Amino acid sequence: MPDTAPAPVLRADRPGSFPHEVLAERHPAIIRQVQESIPYDPERRRALDALLANCTEGVVEPLPADAPDLDRWRDWGLADHVGRPWFDLPWLWSESYFYRQLLQATAYFTPGPWQGIDPFRPAKLAELDAPQTDEELAALDALGDRPADERSRALLHGSLWGNRADLSFRLSAEGADTRAAAPGLVADDSETLWSLLPPSVAGGTLCLVADNAGRELVPDLLLIADLLDRGRIARALLHLKPHPYYVSDATTADVLDALRRLTAAPGTAAAYGRRLWSAMTDGRLTLRAHPFSGGPLPYAEMPDDLRAEFAAATLTVVKGDLNYRRLVGDRRWPPTTPFADLTAYFPGPVAALRTLKSEVICGLDAGTEAALTAAEGERWRTAGTHALIQVKA
Repeated sequence: MPDTAPAPVLRADRPGSFPHEVLAERHPAIIRQVQESIPYDPERRRALDALLANCTEGVVEPLPADAPDLDRWRDWGLADHVGRPWFDLPWLWSESYFYRQLLQATAYFTPGPWQGIDPFRPAKLAELDAPQTDEELAALDALGDRPADERSRALLHGSLWGNRADLSFRLSAEGADTRAAAPGLVADDSETLWSLLPPSVAGGTLCLVADNAGRELVPDLLLIADLLDRGRIARALLHLKPHPYYVSDATTADVLDALRRLTAAPGTAAAYGRRLWSAMTDGRLTLRAHPFSGGPLPYAEMPDDLRAEFAAATLTVVKGDLNYRRLVGDRRWPPTTPFADLTAYFPGPVAALRTLKSEVICGLDAGTEAALTAAEGERWRTAGTHALIQVKA
C-alpha cells in the first residue's frame, strides 16, 4: 500500500459492528440456507452442523492434510490463525476461510458424489430464473433505439447497480432487492472511465473482475458485449472465482448459465447472448479463474502472473463490494482518503464499480461524507442504497 497513514484493519470483535453481525448472524443463515436447498446426506449435514457451531463459538480449525489447496492457504497465513477465535481475526480473512470450510463440509473438493457440487447453485438459479430477470432483459428492446453513447451509459449503470442482487447481502438486509436505488452516486468518475476506452479500430483489452452471478453477471456480460460491439475494446478477460465463494460470487458455470439465459430470451437479449457466445468461441471474451481470486488477501499482495495480466490491460474494472475491499485494503480508512492513493500500487488503470455494503470507503469529498452521515448516520456505508464509480487512470 502507499505511504498513507495506516487505518485499523477491520475485525469482527466488536459486538454491534457490521463485521460482527456478518460472522454471528449472516454466516449461520448461509449454512441453514445450504442445508435447506440441497438434500445432503447425513454425513454432510453433520459436518454443516459442526461448522455452524464452530464459526460462532469455536476457533479456526486447520484444513485436512490431503486438502488440494493446503499449501496455498499456508501461504495465505493459515498457520498464524489456526486455534484463534474467528472474531479475533482480520474480517476479510475470516470471511474467506468460512467459505473454504463450508466447501469442506459439503465435500466440494473430496472425491465422491458431492465433489464439484456448488452448494449455492439453487439460490443462483432461482434468481436467474426470477420474473425480475425477464423484466430487465425485456428492457433491452427499448434501449436498442437509443443513441449509442446513451445505451453504453445505461449498460454501465446496469452493471453498477446490478451489484444489489448480491444473494448473501439479501439474507441479512430485508427488502434490499426491492428498495429503490439512490438517485445519485457518492462518487462518479465515469467520464474518466470512458476516456480510457475510446472507440478505435484497434481497440484495447479490458479485464473485468466479476463479483456476483445471476442478475449481476448478466449486466456485466451485456456491458462487455457493448464495449466489443462499439470497438472500445478488442478483447475482454473476465475474471471469475475458481470455486463457489461468498454465496453468489460468479464461477465459470455461472457464466454458462447466464449465457443460456440470454440466448433463450426473446428479442434483443437473445442477440446479445449470441454475440457473447461467438466472442467466447473466437477468443474475444476469455474466462479466467485465478486461485488468488478466491483468497483472503488484498490485491496489493497479488502474485506476479496476475499483476502482469492487469498491467497489460487497457483498463481493469473491479466489480462489487468484496473486490473493492481487496482493492483498497479492508481497513476503516477516513472516507476522504484519495482512491488514487490507495490504488497507487495497482499495475495499470483501474476502475471500481460498487454498491456500498460494507464499512470500507474512500475517495469521497468532505461535503458528501457529511451529508450522508447527517441523513443516515453510519447506515449509508452498508445498506446497499448508494454506489460509486471510482477510477485511477
